[in-house]
Amino acid sequence: MARAVFFDVDGVLVHGYHAKPELQQRWDENLLEDLGIRPEDFKTEFIYGTFINEVLPGKLSLVAALDDVLPRLGYKGSSLTLVDYWLRHDSNIDVAMFETVKKLARQPGVDLYMATNQDHLRAFYIWQELGYGDLFKDMFYASRMGVSKPDAAFFDRVMERIGPQDTPPLFFDDSPKVIEAANAYGWEAVLYETHKDCIGHPFITERLS
Repeated sequence: MARAVFFDVDGVLVHGYHAKPELQQRWDENLLEDLGIRPEDFKTEFIYGTFINEVLPGKLSLVAALDDVLPRLGYKGSSLTLVDYWLRHDSNIDVAMFETVKKLARQPGVDLYMATNQDHLRAFYIWQELGYGDLFKDMFYASRMGVSKPDAAFFDRVMERIGPQDTPPLFFDDSPKVIEAANAYGWEAVLYETHKDCIGHPFITERLS
């Protein structure tokens, strides 16, 4: 049986949010200048509230949530404009990782998946527009699973989808909390900071050699 290999998106496949602030590439750096929304207010009023608690678990759509919060931030445009801006500016592909995944996708004995905290719209954007759908068998994401990493229920639902495995899934993620939870669940989870953390793993090295 092929081994299941999972990758997180942000901080691993895509440069953007990272568990370590010094490694982040912010999508909202020019949000105030471009759309008149203060990034700090957007995080406080939306990201750390409705987005994490309602949108990511799939309880509320991203657009509906933005329709509610954006007027309170003084934004009078369409929520769809903000969604488009967010998706385009938060899509900096890690080229080295993309090439590594392309090579792995051609190897026998490897089943590639994504495991990530995303809403439906960005998940589809990553899958379709960024080209990852051509390389991965599937993407398991928070809104689809109904729960976010590092909750054990996330891993339960992923395993229900992929079925019993002969070898523990291998998982690369930038969050220490997620790594701890995945290892406790029985996966082999590796903390990712740079490309070397992936290509230096024995299983990956063997497949790429």
